[in-house]
Amino acid sequence: PAAAGAGRAPGPPDGGWGWVVVFGAFISIGFAYAFPKGLAIFFKEIQDFFGTSYSEIAWVSSIMLATTYGAGPISSILVNRYGSRPVVMAGGLLCGVGMISAAFCTSILQLYICVGFITGFGLALNLQPSVIIIGKYFLKRRPIANGLAMAGSPVMLCTLAPLNQFLFDNFGWRGSFLILGAILLNCCVAGALFRPIGPGTALVKTQVTEEGKDALKGKITEDGPMDNKTEDEGEKDCFEKVNQYLDFSLFKHRGFLIYLIGNVLMFLGFFAPIVFLAPYAKHTGIDEYSAAFLLSILAIVDMVARPATGIVANSRWVRPRIQYFFSFAIAFNGACHLLCPLASSYTGLIVYSSFFGLAFGMVCAMLFETLMDLVGAARFTSAVGLVTIAECCTILLGPPIGGILIDTFGDYKYMFIKCGAVMVLAGTFLFIMNYYNYRMLAKEEKERKAKEEDPKSVRTENEGKKNWNKDSTQDGPELEPLREKGEGLKKEMNGT
Repeated sequence: PAAAGAGRAPGPPDGGWGWVVVFGAFISIGFAYAFPKGLAIFFKEIQDFFGTSYSEIAWVSSIMLATTYGAGPISSILVNRYGSRPVVMAGGLLCGVGMISAAFCTSILQLYICVGFITGFGLALNLQPSVIIIGKYFLKRRPIANGLAMAGSPVMLCTLAPLNQFLFDNFGWRGSFLILGAILLNCCVAGALFRPIGPGTALVKTQVTEEGKDALKGKITEDGPMDNKTEDEGEKDCFEKVNQYLDFSLFKHRGFLIYLIGNVLMFLGFFAPIVFLAPYAKHTGIDEYSAAFLLSILAIVDMVARPATGIVANSRWVRPRIQYFFSFAIAFNGACHLLCPLASSYTGLIVYSSFFGLAFGMVCAMLFETLMDLVGAARFTSAVGLVTIAECCTILLGPPIGGILIDTFGDYKYMFIKCGAVMVLAGTFLFIMNYYNYRMLAKEEKERKAKEEDPKSVRTENEGKKNWNKDSTQDGPELEPLREKGEGLKKEMNGT
């Protein structure tokens, strides 16, 4: 139902129906992150069925992950246009159609299309809207809500791993894909829980903007020829339409650029250790079931670490400097990978899996919270889309580069060292640059207050109007008609 008071944007309720939204996001985010990992159980039989190599079948998960992240801007545009609820429901439908179609595939190329692209695109429509709507329902408790929602990934991974094995033993990979397609339709139910907040705000702004543009066009027509002005206005309208859905001015935002560079570097070594953990255990002489149990240990620790990290990040000591906490989590993750080659026994690998699950959960719990802390809830939708499209390249290349190192040296330790070094570098970069960003923000705030308190900096009325016009340009294109009208009144006053 439409919110009461359609002309204003209500504040986040920080509870109430928001906890139901968190539950829906828990399901959607859980499927988006855990489903590509859970499919690895079927790869061996599919590889034998189609007679392909391990690298060819591994591209199924890589394409799915890359599509999930690469389709981020499309998902953001759809959320800005239609809202989170219909986008998530459409994504759940796409996931179901993709997996059901994959059950009838007769070649590995068809699997790339059905599982990799169609299902991956459906997961993209589940991931971004679920993260975005949490920022609309929560402000004070947002880190806790994000931590609980992100805990859906390890919970789903723990659930899907034994479920997929049970389905595989009883129905084979084709029957399992049919059942998994039906299970993924539950994302539509999760999306139905995403009740929108203040849907009338954008409509009111659009109507005001259009009325202002019509009035401006009428004035230009009365004043004289409008050939050049119409052309400029057409270009401006085109830019406004693009910027309405994706805010490219974020690339001028210092904090956003720091976050983007650090995360693109981090994802080069983020997923590869999970992919190669079980094969590494088998390489050291550990049996298959014990090797698979290492992933269960990782997922169980991850399950506890995410909400716990959200509680810690929401504390009054950590919340104001959450970027430092995020940097530490990334560096801690990298340190675990650097020490992994020292764990030669099964006990050592259990210890590594436990610390890896803790570090992995810490990073995932704060991954989107830190971005929202930098850009704010209003620009978060565009920020998520722009970040995920940049991250998809390193996500796609990370595991294959690790595989190349293993094939070249015949040892897994170089892959873990590469991933650890990259993540320690990313954490160090984010820590130093966030320190610089905090210092610059404090300096800019101090200068602004000094100008306000200095009597010499008192502005005249005309200067105030000029600065108001300049500031209104940064607020958005909807203020363009008001600014033009203000300049016209100013000219008339000067003439009088």
